[in-house]
Amino acid sequence: MALFLSHLTLSHFRSHKIARMALDARPVALFGSNGAGKTNVLEAVSLFSPGRGLRRASAEDMTRRPEAVGWKITGVLQSLHQMHEVEIWSEEGAARQVKIDSKANPQTALGRIARVLWLIPAMDRLWIEGAEGRRRFLDRITLSFEPMHAEASLAYERAMRERNRLLKDMVRDPAWYGALESQMAQAGIAIDTNRRAALAQLADAQRGAATAFPAADLTLTHAEGDLPETEEDLRAALADNRSRDMAAGRSLIGPHRADLYGVYRAKDVPAKDCSTGEQKALLVSLILANARALARDFGAPPLLLLDEVAAHLDADRRAALYDEIVGLGAQAWMTGTGPELFETLGSRAQYIEVSETDGVSRIEPRQ
Repeated sequence: MALFLSHLTLSHFRSHKIARMALDARPVALFGSNGAGKTNVLEAVSLFSPGRGLRRASAEDMTRRPEAVGWKITGVLQSLHQMHEVEIWSEEGAARQVKIDSKANPQTALGRIARVLWLIPAMDRLWIEGAEGRRRFLDRITLSFEPMHAEASLAYERAMRERNRLLKDMVRDPAWYGALESQMAQAGIAIDTNRRAALAQLADAQRGAATAFPAADLTLTHAEGDLPETEEDLRAALADNRSRDMAAGRSLIGPHRADLYGVYRAKDVPAKDCSTGEQKALLVSLILANARALARDFGAPPLLLLDEVAAHLDADRRAALYDEIVGLGAQAWMTGTGPELFETLGSRAQYIEVSETDGVSRIEPRQ
């Protein structure tokens, strides 16, 4: 079974005034000069999954300038032998709206019909920058396995914001905290459970896989030591920690303090201490492992968005990546400055040239 976009239309989205693509299930190679609008196409495809997309941009930021009239993305998604017509749009900067098969749906409903993974240049420093980026990376992986993870995360964030407000206002009455801490405990344990299950899925997908990319061992850690294992224990820990949290003006215990620790397995070297090339190879390896696990768990490989990935791999690794993508059967959307970067794909891919004139991006299929 396959998951792919057979049609995609962008209207007033970023640099694209109007763009229409008719596609099949093969990988999609988008090539053109820097700034032509290739990544904008990938961002549009990323919106077929719950969340804010690969740039984490607001709906207002996605609208084409100077018109700023809003934008719309429509697509025909072939998913597990079913066809879905998907519309995603924003009017004059308002929150994004979604229709699936002509019926209004929340963004989380996209997780029922599609899975989308991405690797973009901004992630190259994942292992050497702050924990927030690693948590976001892990949560994207987790969301791909468990779409309801988004709702647990939102519930936790809402309750924590309210609790932090009480802490900053130096409110000491326990009655104000009880319900919020119960909500945080319930959602927090769900988040931690989902994350650990996702890491187990990745570990299983890496075990014995025939791949040219290095395996990574991943461990979930927490700034305050191990997270309590049950809702009751987490609720009690939050209550016990109120005085310290009040002094800090924020909650110091919970899944929002988690971090992802990675090790290059073959060398037993922490990912943060690896070379730039090794760190990139580890990220590619994890995305491919995630895709393999989804092919088994969801029933089809996900849509893969790989922005400028070819430029950071040598010729052998590039060819190996393409072989793995084709073997997986994924519709991978890849960008590069020229068609020569995709030469070893040959007829196994479909090619689209992206150009820009006077601030307007244009697309044209190529043989």
